[in-house]
Amino acid sequence: MQVEVPDDGTNLLVALRELLGARSPKDGCSPQGQCGCCTVLVDGQPRVACVTPARRVRGRTITTLDGLDADRRQAWGDAFCATGASQCGFCTPGIVLRLEALRAKGADLTDPAPVEQALLAHLCRCTGWRTILDAAALGGAAAPGGHARDLDAASRRATIEGRAPQRVAPEVALGRGGFADDLAPHDALVAVPDGAGGWAVGDTLAEARAASGKVQGRRTTAELTHPVAVPEGDWAVTLQTTWVEPAYLEVDASWCVPGGEPATPLANGGAFGGKADAAVAAAARALADEHDRPVRVVLSREDAVRRGPKRPPLAAGVRADGTGVVRVVRSPGFAQAIVAVAPGLVIEEVDVPGPPTSCAPRATGWAEAIALLAAVHGAGAPGRSDRPGVAAAERSDGRAAVTVCSPEGAVATAEVALGDAPRVSVRVTCGDPLDEIVVRSYAVGATHMALGWVTSEGLAVDGAGEVHDLTIRSFGVLRAVDTPPIDVTVEPADGPPVNGSDAVFAAVAAATWLAQGTPPAWPTGTPVRRR
Repeated sequence: MQVEVPDDGTNLLVALRELLGARSPKDGCSPQGQCGCCTVLVDGQPRVACVTPARRVRGRTITTLDGLDADRRQAWGDAFCATGASQCGFCTPGIVLRLEALRAKGADLTDPAPVEQALLAHLCRCTGWRTILDAAALGGAAAPGGHARDLDAASRRATIEGRAPQRVAPEVALGRGGFADDLAPHDALVAVPDGAGGWAVGDTLAEARAASGKVQGRRTTAELTHPVAVPEGDWAVTLQTTWVEPAYLEVDASWCVPGGEPATPLANGGAFGGKADAAVAAAARALADEHDRPVRVVLSREDAVRRGPKRPPLAAGVRADGTGVVRVVRSPGFAQAIVAVAPGLVIEEVDVPGPPTSCAPRATGWAEAIALLAAVHGAGAPGRSDRPGVAAAERSDGRAAVTVCSPEGAVATAEVALGDAPRVSVRVTCGDPLDEIVVRSYAVGATHMALGWVTSEGLAVDGAGEVHDLTIRSFGVLRAVDTPPIDVTVEPADGPPVNGSDAVFAAVAAATWLAQGTPPAWPTGTPVRRR
């Protein structure tokens, strides 16, 4: 089908989403050309749409995921669902098109190497990449079919793991997860932050951003800092962490009609707590009533980084008996989270200039405590697996294993092996699994997140509290080529289902730190998988 759009200098993503209503390409970086969510095919070749001027593709064939051959599209949706390679489903439309282009060129998609290289153009926060490699191997063949599963049960498990309503189905991997910015009325006004505490409103996204004076984010040259000083004392182990960005791919968005209820920014997942304090829904409702028209509120990537809550930085010292002091940037709920697994740690809250913090992100507080306790108990078995805390921890050259029990009662064991053949092995027990594919998917994703948290993730914030890292690649999220093989065993158990991936996150973080020799600051800067 031939279409026309104004030649006004806009990029291909804006032309597709805003002018033509094609919503399968997603806007994750606004536009930085760094996340791959907006990937489309231009004459069969993958192209990042957000940094491609629309005029450059004049007369060429543009294929979005919805325009892919129906059989191929279904094959990929089935493959991603069957392997747990999609959770929220925001980044996967672009990844599917990248893999389809690779398949069309005759690449062997059962070989992880070319797939990992192709995925360098993409970022994914949820899946941990290894399930995407599984989907690539499956989706490169004939349509899988025949994967009999109870998707209602799978959705219930995904909701438990993601801590927000979530749906599991092939169409989710195809970008149809019900994201607020995909469902907004076409004639809605658009509102974006104006940089002064209010909202700039326009008839189009381009107009609103122009009115706001949006400045394109760049990766800073500023060094990471650790804003909290280690308490004075005679400690067996010390640790300093820095600001950490949740780094969810779907930036905050909502919309509302006058007098109506705003669309939830959580859509098909809660960004592992990163969106718990999202303010866009309230703004959409207020602006719709003010303008007496539907209003769509959208954050850019830069807005999300500046405004969104971070995991609070801390500095801690712990004695060999598990007692010690944790200083943390003031965050309601942090002390209670620590005490749940480490009653011997005293919490000192401090005020430090910087972005907002929250205890909502995955396992905040108690995962840090688990790592500290595992570090001082690395040669023995300090606890029991039927109460929250560290049940066992051991370390040898280039290897560590940690078993933890979460405050909810899930038990996870993580073994991290470094060296020439790095690998992470996980066992998790979390009550009735409901759907083992979903449990494995979340365990792999939690492992990936924990590896990055310890080794590479951080956000540059200056002494005045201003965030300098505003591009999604600057957050330190591990790429597919940086992520080692991950083995997951789900151990069925009696009892109601409980969240298991947070326990995996805590166990993997602790085991990774032990295996690296407990360096005193995160990120350690030492990768698990070396290239």
